[in-house]
Amino acid sequence: MSDRFERQRLVPEFGVEGQEKLRNSSVLVVGAGGLGSPILLYLAAMGVGKIGIVDGDQVAISNLNRQVLYGVNDVGKNKAEVTANFLRSQYPDCSISETVTFITSENVVDLIQHYDLVIDGSDNFPTRYLINDACVLLNKPLVFGAIFQHEGQVSVFNLGEDSCNYRDIFPNPPQADEVPNCSETGVIGVLPGIIGNLMAMEAVKVLTGFGSPLKNRVLFYQAKTASFYEVQIRPNLKVKQMIPKSLEELSRTDYELVCGGLPEVSWNDIPSQISSEAVLVDLREPEELPKLDQWNPVLIPFSKLEENCDLINEKNLIYFFCQSGVRSLKAVRLWQKDFPQKSVFSIRGGIQAITKIDEHGKTTNS
Repeated sequence: MSDRFERQRLVPEFGVEGQEKLRNSSVLVVGAGGLGSPILLYLAAMGVGKIGIVDGDQVAISNLNRQVLYGVNDVGKNKAEVTANFLRSQYPDCSISETVTFITSENVVDLIQHYDLVIDGSDNFPTRYLINDACVLLNKPLVFGAIFQHEGQVSVFNLGEDSCNYRDIFPNPPQADEVPNCSETGVIGVLPGIIGNLMAMEAVKVLTGFGSPLKNRVLFYQAKTASFYEVQIRPNLKVKQMIPKSLEELSRTDYELVCGGLPEVSWNDIPSQISSEAVLVDLREPEELPKLDQWNPVLIPFSKLEENCDLINEKNLIYFFCQSGVRSLKAVRLWQKDFPQKSVFSIRGGIQAITKIDEHGKTTNS
């Protein structure tokens, strides 16, 4: 009798045994965005028995060029919930659970400890280092992937004592303002699909024993030239000293601080009435949307900030914001260096951290 896994069971070295291993396996996917979309879709389609989804983010219109599980009617909805509902409707034989939150030092152990394998589909360094360190301490295999504009990379970590982890590639976290993200630099929409599917394939290999996972190897893909290449990596004993020694120490580690170190506030920390001593500065270019009507911000594109510092320099309290928080952190670093006597903050997450957008495309603080 035919079923939806028939073609997989026909593959030599996979067969009935491989399919049974998938059915009895469990995977946690952190992030249901550009990478998470193809990962989740194909793992559910292939028959992974239990899939967990963790994401506290909401669907934005700018996600839709690459996050293929969503459409315009999903804008403003939580990604984990939308994805879980879709996968349950398509694949009722797969157990799907969603957690509507961002992963943190406090909840990471509870979230990942009951799964066989973790897949990191996140897009920021604090989360990557947090997930990596937790997986090392809990001896969980970790599938990693990352994208930038038209390039991507994939690897598998924590496959035994002789296996590398993420810190063997990047021992020291960069500062939050040193690495741009998709919101700042853009990304070709097809790229996360390619990298995400490679990550899903690596997960299948780890779970079933089919083929050779990317252990101690990093696979790089360049979309402009349609080329792949591999880099061999080795475990570094010194790197292990950078990882918390226990789960308790992990829970006390502030990964945002480790990867940032610059003063940030949330939108909720901004007073409803900006005082005469304070100023809110929009660092985005004129064409960037949505606009922000609250608080009457001063508009100074980051590219012209230094030449226009006199517009805000009489203020003692300065709040910078941009699209996602990268340029505002750079502005804070610049101001701290040149004007150390002033109180300067970056608004965490930028305009994307404001979750409510009305029918005219204008923002409402959540």
